[in-house]
Amino acid sequence: MKLLEKLLGKPARTARDLYSVPEFDAPVAPDESFFVIGDVHGCLQKLADLLLEIEKIEETPRVIVVGDMVDRGEHSGPVLSLLRRLSREFGDYVICLAGNHEEMLLNFLDDPETAGNRWLRNGGLQTLASYKIGRQPSETMADLALRLREAMGEDIIAWLRALPDSWQSGNVAVVHAGADPALPLDCQTRDVLTWGHSEFGRRDRTDGIWIVHGHTIVRQPKAERGRISVDTGAYATGRLTAAHIRPGEVTFLEV
Repeated sequence: MKLLEKLLGKPARTARDLYSVPEFDAPVAPDESFFVIGDVHGCLQKLADLLLEIEKIEETPRVIVVGDMVDRGEHSGPVLSLLRRLSREFGDYVICLAGNHEEMLLNFLDDPETAGNRWLRNGGLQTLASYKIGRQPSETMADLALRLREAMGEDIIAWLRALPDSWQSGNVAVVHAGADPALPLDCQTRDVLTWGHSEFGRRDRTDGIWIVHGHTIVRQPKAERGRISVDTGAYATGRLTAAHIRPGEVTFLEV
């Protein structure tokens, strides 16, 4: 008989089985009820419709927007204007997080020759169009960035630069893309929170923290094993989703 079989009294298991981490089983326990809206990507009407649906549920809701407000959809400029106005008027009741598309936009404004092509390939052309900017054949990236900066205005740009990369209530944290499951939330890098981590969808956390995220499109929103996924690909599917998170329960709204 093999040694492990003799010791365990049953067929040998792999090292992964012997040392596996127990499946995530912490209850959802925020300090308060709140809503998280998935990646908007310039879908202005969907955003407006979803906010109205949220207001039907709670008169003064707390709303967290998970980032990627811009690019790919047709109305990034008006989306930014609306969310900026709401965040100014309602303070901590409307919080927008930074996503990787906001980062690419700001990189374009700061270093257009280096960052321009990448941003344009990933939805930047639609953002430019939302500000009625079309690229002329002889125009440099620097010229294009200058025109966009003037169209956006310094208030919106400064607001984007100051966006937080996470928000937390109780044992529920909201980020744009994901988190390293091996590290506490206060040890995560901004790059991981806005672009994701290779182990995020593979390994469960062991600290009981639920992570609400967008960035990765899912067919249906879901809450399982410590992850709450809310990006249903509004710009491609026409479906914008919000999670309503309260102690012991997660439900979803969709427009």
